[in-house]
Amino acid sequence: MKNRLEELRKQRGIKQEDLARDLKVSRQTIGSLENGRYNPSILLAFKIARYFDTTIEDIFIYDEEEEK
Repeated sequence: MKNRLEELRKQRGIKQEDLARDLKVSRQTIGSLENGRYNPSILLAFKIARYFDTTIEDIFIYDEEEEK
């Protein structure tokens, strides 16, 4: 699954550390999400979407072709 987390974070001038603190996760979690090494729980995906005032689908892009 791809995502736009890093793009959205940088557009708003937010550091990984600050985002992690606000979402109550580690900075490593944010880094792993941004690098595509980790898919968030549905709860974390909702928290991230609310943080950026957008939808989950606007941040996380599910590609069915990658699953085949």
